[in-house]
Amino acid sequence: MNVTSSDMTLEQLQADIAAGSVDTVLVAAADIQGRLQGKRITGRFFLDEVLDSGTEGCNYMMATDVEMNTIDGYELTSWERGYGDLMFVPDYSTLRRIPWHPATVMVQCDLAFVDGSPLSVSPRQVLKAQLERLEKLGYSPIGATELEFALYNTGYREAMAGDYRNLEAASTYNIDYSLFGTGQVEGYLRRLRNEMDGAGLYTESAKGECNLGQLEVGFHYTDMLATCDNHVVYKLGAKEIADQEGKSVTFMAKPNDREGSSCHIHMSLCDSAGTPVFPTGHGTQMSETMKHFVAGVVATQHDFTYLYAPNINSYKRFADGSFAPTAVGWGWDNRTCAVRIVGHGPALRFEQRVPGADANPYLASAALIAAGIHGIENELELPEALAGNAYTQDAPSIPRRLHDAVAAFESSDIARHAFGDEVVNHYTHAGEVEMAAFDAAVTDWEVRRGFERL
Repeated sequence: MNVTSSDMTLEQLQADIAAGSVDTVLVAAADIQGRLQGKRITGRFFLDEVLDSGTEGCNYMMATDVEMNTIDGYELTSWERGYGDLMFVPDYSTLRRIPWHPATVMVQCDLAFVDGSPLSVSPRQVLKAQLERLEKLGYSPIGATELEFALYNTGYREAMAGDYRNLEAASTYNIDYSLFGTGQVEGYLRRLRNEMDGAGLYTESAKGECNLGQLEVGFHYTDMLATCDNHVVYKLGAKEIADQEGKSVTFMAKPNDREGSSCHIHMSLCDSAGTPVFPTGHGTQMSETMKHFVAGVVATQHDFTYLYAPNINSYKRFADGSFAPTAVGWGWDNRTCAVRIVGHGPALRFEQRVPGADANPYLASAALIAAGIHGIENELELPEALAGNAYTQDAPSIPRRLHDAVAAFESSDIARHAFGDEVVNHYTHAGEVEMAAFDAAVTDWEVRRGFERL
């Protein structure tokens, strides 16, 4: 049930290129950070050379840090292996117009080796592998991501020139649910809502959040692969539209000492006929399938946190009383828990509240599906719900540092069974690279604290 408001088909693309109304095709794939990377290809060349065979790109794209530095230690790519090519293989079900650029269309791709074999460590393939496992059990997942961000009136180049200090937030106080507050940034929000809709996303609403300049745009649920494809388009578009408006946005999980930005993931299951399988009626009673699935999510929370929170900064968000969870457990419509059960009847679902705005949606969604499969296959019993304030209860804590989360993922038999050694080793190394970079850095905090006093 790929929900889209785009009318773009391959035949329409060919016609629009021939008519001159489309002159650029963005060929894009998500990297290990969940960012869209690729090429801008002229329409004529796309039809002549790329349409049937795809295009090439250096394999280092799947083995860099956030600054695109080439990193030693990956099995996939190295100086010794010559940094060869990967293939961008277009998935034409993802064709969409990009309204914030003139005459531009995007197609999202799977990554493959030059012999055509899929690249198992690419985020989209990691998710597709879990979708295939779930399909064998007779289920398919639907859901949505709730992605928050902070908007600044300071443009990207000015922000960088000022070392990201003294940025002017788009609001000066907490505008959570404030119509007046969002009205002050409606110029940007209106573009974002409407142009995302034109890009094939089903936009629902926009609202303010707690932090200064913090906002959220909501999108309709769909199948999880489409949800993740839409998510990365939205993230790119939010940045590019902000840049065009002389503003900037950040998807850091914790950009300052106020509330962080989350990426809550809502998910439920349907059977092969498209019928929801989580509810047992029109109320809130959970089916045995839902109980097992949610039990799997809870049971793997410690092992899989790294896939929900992949950066050093991710862990700064987890603070008591912050609406970011710290306790492993689930609750009924309880925002203090890592897993929240919400909705009723066909809309009965769970919400995973651990991921921040910096999460790679493909990997986070793959982790949830793998967790649910673990629960279903092992018929795990759902523990008692956490009632009241989970921050103050004697419940296990999620990992509070990237070091701990990476170690848990690397040593997890569940992760290795679900994803395979190649995927676990690849992303473990990515985490180790992130930790080593941070451990080697001298921070502003250290200088301010120790320059004179030590």
